[in-house]
Amino acid sequence: MQLDPTILKGISRMGYGKPFPIQERSIGPLLKGSDVIGQAKTGSGKTAAFSIPLLESVDPRVRMVQALVLAPTRELAVQITAEMRRIGEFTGAKVATTYGGQSINVQREALVHGVHVVVGTPGRVIDMIERRWLDLRAARFVVLDEADTMLDMGFIEDVEFILSTTPEHKQMALFSATMPFRITELARKYMNDPVKILADPDEPSVETLDQYYASVSQQDKLVLLTDLLQKERPSSAIIFCRTKYGAHRLAGDLDRRGFDAVPLHGNLSQHQRDHHMNVFRKGHVDLLVATDVASRGIDISQVAWVVNFDIPMDPLLYFHRVGRTARAGRAGKAISFVSREEHPDFARILKMTKAPINPLRPEDRTVVFQLAGGGGDRGGYRRGPRRGHRKFGRPAWKKYR
Repeated sequence: MQLDPTILKGISRMGYGKPFPIQERSIGPLLKGSDVIGQAKTGSGKTAAFSIPLLESVDPRVRMVQALVLAPTRELAVQITAEMRRIGEFTGAKVATTYGGQSINVQREALVHGVHVVVGTPGRVIDMIERRWLDLRAARFVVLDEADTMLDMGFIEDVEFILSTTPEHKQMALFSATMPFRITELARKYMNDPVKILADPDEPSVETLDQYYASVSQQDKLVLLTDLLQKERPSSAIIFCRTKYGAHRLAGDLDRRGFDAVPLHGNLSQHQRDHHMNVFRKGHVDLLVATDVASRGIDISQVAWVVNFDIPMDPLLYFHRVGRTARAGRAGKAISFVSREEHPDFARILKMTKAPINPLRPEDRTVVFQLAGGGGDRGGYRRGPRRGHRKFGRPAWKKYR
């Protein structure tokens, strides 16, 4: 790829050897100046795919914002910044993050001192532009990461406003797990004959991810979950719930049963969300109980399990969820708890996935017959509660408050 030696030094220090497929197919066209649309699942290495050519395009001697990366969530923006700084450690390029939930004056100070790359969420970037603290007239490299998530969160109009403040002639990269019509329209409007890399949809890897389902009534899900956690003791797990209230309640239930669990949902303050993410990322707690929106952009390589405590109504969310494990070639396990009411949602997932989702127990095979119009519910999981283990001796919320 004939990369700059300073960038190669940063890549080497990170331990990268061979590029992942999305990197191998994206970096070349981006280095040549082409626009790129990349469809890539979570954990496929897309951050490095756009960060390496972006840093190649930056001139550290020019103290102006030369590149912009837009991300849907604060967590993802912070992760992109951290990886970009590691890759560009020896280049002299300065990278700043701007997002809601932190003092805007603190972020302004970083811009005042001069940065070459800004990574931010759409709302805060617009705030900075309107206050005239962020000037994008020299930004000739723009990245839209997780564009479909920005669409889901209602940010597309904000993205279009931001793009209108950048130069007409610029290089763009758009990465998305899915390609809904609105995203393709956005690409058609703002990108110039982009190279399309669509070979890697958000489908779990059969080689590294084991997927299971269990037929269980809604009221028995907690019993099944605690029993599995006690028996198999996963090193870490993200447990997904449909609602903010459900995630908060489940985290409390697990904590009271002796498991180290913290919630992650939109009703928490930014400080609480940051704190819970940090203790989970550092391994101080084993379980993160999250909603889909709050978990966007989570990039933690050591997640051993993903548990779908509630089946998502949108089947695409299933793939986003299970993509949080089995990342970068590592092994992982995904377990879905399916109640009778959730059979239609689970049926849509089974129709979309190419990877096998196997019954967790022999009695769980009945779900397949039910979804195919077969016999009654012979499954169910009823067992008395058992006491959970307490790895650290104190409830996670109290110990790490």
